[in-house]
This record gives sequence, structure tokens and C-alpha cells, in this order.
Amino acid sequence: MSRCAAIQMASGPNVSANLLEADKLIAEAAKAGAKLVALPENFALMGDHELDKIKAKEVDGSGPIQSFLASVAKKYAVWVVGGTMPIAGSDSNKVRAACLVYNDQGERVARYDKVHLFDVNVPGSDEVYRESDSIEPGSKPLVIDTPFGRVGIAVCYDLRFPEFFRKMGMDILIIPSAFTAETGAAHWELLLRARAVENLCYVIAPNQGGFHLNGRKTFGHSMIIDPWGVVLDCYKTGGGFVSAEIDMDRLEQVRGAFPALNHRRFFCE
Repeated sequence: MSRCAAIQMASGPNVSANLLEADKLIAEAAKAGAKLVALPENFALMGDHELDKIKAKEVDGSGPIQSFLASVAKKYAVWVVGGTMPIAGSDSNKVRAACLVYNDQGERVARYDKVHLFDVNVPGSDEVYRESDSIEPGSKPLVIDTPFGRVGIAVCYDLRFPEFFRKMGMDILIIPSAFTAETGAAHWELLLRARAVENLCYVIAPNQGGFHLNGRKTFGHSMIIDPWGVVLDCYKTGGGFVSAEIDMDRLEQVRGAFPALNHRRFFCE
């Protein structure tokens, strides 16, 4: 068994302050025994304006946020799933929302670019989001082999597209997020538990959680869920983390007793 953790933050517009907070929480999670730590979406920057991320973008492979992720992974000897950060893409007026994965030696082993962009008028509020104004979408899912099992990576709005996950063949889904307060209250736990049950996998879900200086409120309730849909740990609001043991014997027991993945008759192309 391996202990994994999901970090919850209420990030603001100051990158340096956010990185200090992330460092502190990663250190606490590692001290609690976590060997894999996942940060939330936009962990390094929750700007005052949507276009602030363009000013903070880094070239792939170089920059202070990427250096930070490599450094904390090595310093605390943990695998780090780096939420999302702005990486330069092909359009100079946009960025890629990239989730970078580092092993416990501080080496980058994978990158996932958010595929589904949040262009939504949030029901029940006056909040309007148009991520496509500043973000280029990715085009491919990501699954990697790790010491903890096969890990699939997705980000926030991806969660609403179950077909996206069906061919991943993953043991663990990690989904860094920044769910709004309104949509989180309605659907966050429901969707996370559904993805765990559908795919008979663990789900590690670090979320932004609290009031942000830009006036936004995010839902929090970062959680870890087992393959039967049981919530193993949940952190409701503010900065902190959840952790739980990822038990591959438990995973195989559930899949063996309830082999739904072997019973599929229709497959996504």
C-alpha cells in the first residue's frame, strides 16, 4: 500500500505566495507519510483577470513554477502531480493549462494539457467563464505507469465527460480542479464517485477551496475515493490536505468480485 495526498488551496494572484503555501502543504503531507502528492488546478496562480495567466506563462522545460515542482519533489522525496500551470503554446495570446508530473527524484515524467475547456455561464450565479479565450485545449488523455499503479490524469471540467476515461485502463485517476462553489455543491462529489465506480479505480481529487482575492469562491471538499465509491477522506474548505492508503489488493478484490469492466459490450472510439 502507498499513501497518497491531495492538496487543497485558495490560491491568489501572487505566484511566490502560492508556491510558499504549496511547499508548506506538500511538506506536511510528506511528513504524514504521503509518497504521491497532487496539487489543485491553478495552484500557482488564480489571477485577478483571466488573461493574467498569459503574463505568467513559462516555456516548456524552464521557469520558476517548473523549477519549484522539481525542487519540492526531490526535497520531500515524493511524486508530485503539479495541478495546472500556464505553459506557452502555439498561440502567443493563449497558454496551455498543463499538468506536469515529477517523480521523487525531481525528474519530470509526464505532461497533460487540459482537453475540455470551461466556457460556461454558471447556473444560479452571475459567474461567466470563457477559458477558450486564454487557453489552447489539449487533444490527448494521459495514463502513466508509476510505483503506485497506472495513473490517469485529467483536469476539472474533464470530469463531466465519462467517455474520456473509459479507455484509460487506470488504477488511479488524479483530477486537479477548481470547481466553482455553485457547481461543486451540485455535482462535485457525485461526479467523482461516479468516475470511481464506473472505472473501478481510486480517485484523488485536489480542489481549490475557499474565497479568492479576485472575488471567486471555489468549492473545496478535496477528497480521495476508493473503487467502490467510498469517500476515504475529505477536506471541506481552506488550505489543507487529505490522504489515504491506495491499496492495490483492495482494487483487485473489487474488480474480481464485480468485473464490470470485463462485461462492456460497447466501446468508445
